Amino acid sequence: MRIFDPHIHMTSRTTDDYEAMYAAGVRAVTEPAFWLGQPRTSVGSFCDYFDGLLGWERFRAGQFGIRHHCAIALNPKEANDPRCVEVLDVLPRYLAKDGVVAVGEVGFDSMTADEEKAFTHQLQLAAEHDLPVLVHTPHRDKAAGTRRTLDLVAESGLPPERVLVDHLNELTVRMVAESGCWMGFSIYPDTKMDEHRMVAILREYGLEKMIVNSAADWGRSDPLKTAKTGQAMLDDGFGAADVDRVLWRNPVEFYGQSGRLLIDDAGADGADGADPAATFQGNSVLRGQRPTGTEEG
Repeated sequence: MRIFDPHIHMTSRTTDDYEAMYAAGVRAVTEPAFWLGQPRTSVGSFCDYFDGLLGWERFRAGQFGIRHHCAIALNPKEANDPRCVEVLDVLPRYLAKDGVVAVGEVGFDSMTADEEKAFTHQLQLAAEHDLPVLVHTPHRDKAAGTRRTLDLVAESGLPPERVLVDHLNELTVRMVAESGCWMGFSIYPDTKMDEHRMVAILREYGLEKMIVNSAADWGRSDPLKTAKTGQAMLDDGFGAADVDRVLWRNPVEFYGQSGRLLIDDAGADGADGADPAATFQGNSVLRGQRPTGTEEG
């Protein structure tokens, strides 16, 4: 089983997670910009964060045999904070960089006017930079938020096949399927979706434009939920090719629209190919050791 986790916040995860993900088959990830749990207080803190996604985190993932990409945006929650909105002016500098494969996460949190203004602006930036878009749908009033999201996408003129609407469930999947946008599902231990509900949706709606992610962050979440969904598919009678389509080929197809994916040799060397002495700006990850489980015995 090869896995591309298309939405996971590795900045909040440990190196043990990278090792476990690699062992489960994860060979590539996309990390969208998101809220860190407390407010940022200046544009400079965003820039440091974006630089970390493009630098240190990409290096850290590579030390465990995983290709790291990111999506850059002002997230919906912080679109309501006037201290943060100025980051919209620096986004073009980051959207032009290698390794940035989408604009995201954008969309709604509480469905405010400020969120809608930032959302619309960033849809325009995606068109200008020829990048696909990863959209966050709200935790509350999800159906209304999803409908408004699809209205704004249609008004933007972006082709629906370049838009991934995430955090869907049984109540919202049909409207997104009918819109032509990609459908994203976050698989969680207790909230959002679980792997068995996900399998039922795949049975009903098919595999086309279906994206499954762990969305793992600093809260209670599980970076192995993609692999567990793949196993649940196999247990339900789906074939290995079906699992490969959902967990690898679909995210590759969506983010491949950026022209910036770095997966041609993903997993070719694996964690065995990591350089234990490698550093990023003087900082190491492996500290002279090989990743756990790769030592010669």
